[in-house]
Amino acid sequence: MEANRSLTAQISDLAARLARLEATLGSVPRPHPVGGSAERLHHCSLPAVPPRVFASDVSANRARLIRASDKKWVNGTKLRYYFFENGVWAGGSEQKDLVREGFEVWRRLGIGISFQEVRDIGEAEVRIGFLQGDGAWSYVGRDVIDIPGQSERTMNFGWDLTRDPRGVDVPAHEIGHTLGFPHEHQNPFAGIVWNEQAVYDYFGGPPNNWPRESTIYNVLRKLAAGEVEGSDWDPDSIMHYAFDAGLIDRPEQFRNGLRPAGGLSAADVAEVRRFYPPLDDAANPQLVPLRSEALALAPGEQKNFSIVPGATRDYTIQTFGESDTVMVLFEDQGGDLRYVQADDDSGTSLNARITERLYKGRKYVLRIRLYASDAVGGGSVMLS
Repeated sequence: MEANRSLTAQISDLAARLARLEATLGSVPRPHPVGGSAERLHHCSLPAVPPRVFASDVSANRARLIRASDKKWVNGTKLRYYFFENGVWAGGSEQKDLVREGFEVWRRLGIGISFQEVRDIGEAEVRIGFLQGDGAWSYVGRDVIDIPGQSERTMNFGWDLTRDPRGVDVPAHEIGHTLGFPHEHQNPFAGIVWNEQAVYDYFGGPPNNWPRESTIYNVLRKLAAGEVEGSDWDPDSIMHYAFDAGLIDRPEQFRNGLRPAGGLSAADVAEVRRFYPPLDDAANPQLVPLRSEALALAPGEQKNFSIVPGATRDYTIQTFGESDTVMVLFEDQGGDLRYVQADDDSGTSLNARITERLYKGRKYVLRIRLYASDAVGGGSVMLS
């Protein structure tokens, strides 16, 4: 009888311990399908870049139109990417393969931007490192070439991508930044009301361990209206974080968490195709000396010209009119467009102007994107 009572007590004690363990486990976040997680996963933390400041004579509407596309590439750009091969920034083959898949996610859409992996860092606009513990981040759009030095990273992955349940969505998200797209949850039209202290606590803990400044910059800060296109918020965007329960107070349907569906959303696809539609340079009108060509563009639109010099000499290409534009000249080297020179006159009283020696027998492509214009049609361009 005594032995039986002892065994009964042991079973009772074990049952109590199991109950306590089950209660403890019930409070621990657990993995959720790709596209969101109740598990505390790593999140993208963008490098802090000061906001662009305009002169006092730039109207609010003009500034808004400039901001809408000033980080976007001119359509038709080839982005060359490089993986660091040695030192602390180098990554394993499986990590690199997953990032290559991320580029493929965007390439399959048939957009006007193309990608090429290169082995020479001097040729690369996008330079990718895998420094562990440094988080995942990318500069946004043309900040890739405007801010870091040529030997520095423009993108990093600081944890094992192959063990992340979000899979290829992680590199696809960072490549979305490189294409010029910001964090969607910072869309000022989203109407998100945060439980700010819960947000600070969540991102201040592992695995992110962010200081308050990083949480503000990457989560709580609202983007300027011009930095997002349109007014619709897309909670399923690949550029949107997943959020656990308790971080969002409103809209009420997201109090128990917000988990994007995973992959590119329909709005992601529409937006990248709007800025970077497929191009056919064979159909470009030719820009010839001393003949003005009307741009006939709406804000955000782009026009492309071919240039076939009749003589080798210095040429000047200049826009005319009250407009804000970015103008980029490429040389066509057997179908591969190589950057030559560019000018961006946005936010100034100047016109875009390129002076460059062009060579007879070679072919060039000129791309002009309009930010804003006081004149209908966006002014004109001339080669002289």
